Amino acid sequence: MVARLVVLASGSGTLLQALMDASVQGHLPAQIVAVGSDVPGCLALERAAASGIETFACAPRNFADRRAWDLAMRDALLAFRPSLVVSAGFMRILGADVVDAFAGHIINTHPALLPSFPGAHAVRDALAHGVKVTGCTVHVVDRGVDTGPILAQRAVEVRPGDDEASLHERIKHEERLLLVETVNSLIGEQS
Repeated sequence: MVARLVVLASGSGTLLQALMDASVQGHLPAQIVAVGSDVPGCLALERAAASGIETFACAPRNFADRRAWDLAMRDALLAFRPSLVVSAGFMRILGADVVDAFAGHIINTHPALLPSFPGAHAVRDALAHGVKVTGCTVHVVDRGVDTGPILAQRAVEVRPGDDEASLHERIKHEERLLLVETVNSLIGEQS
């Protein structure tokens, strides 16, 4: 049975593209059945639509409150019956309604070696702290912020003269590779 993935993204979709490429090339035994976002019209949704993948958007501004958004996101995800939900550059925290509905079946990428530098500014925070090594993590999403069980990590050296953009580009390269490897591993465990 082929795993069913729903990918969540908020921006350009380079992590999504890595998963789509791996699937098309036969390196990922999974079907991306949908791509969702909190940002209608973002490039990730355009990438998916151009590849014939169904898309949906749940913009928080369209809901009365956070719980209403969480419930709408949960219901949108449930409609696609995913084996795995992949948060790939999705810049919203999923609430308890979503996390509980897919307990243990939502993973997230993060541009730091968790538990160090959780949150939205991991690369900037790592540079400000003066670390010599940072990296990326794929972890299970729980009710906390970047606190779920770590599935895989890859180190990236901080080079002299690095700024946030240059370091983040090297991290993103490793993050794409690590995400495909980790999803492959998880799919293998499920079959």
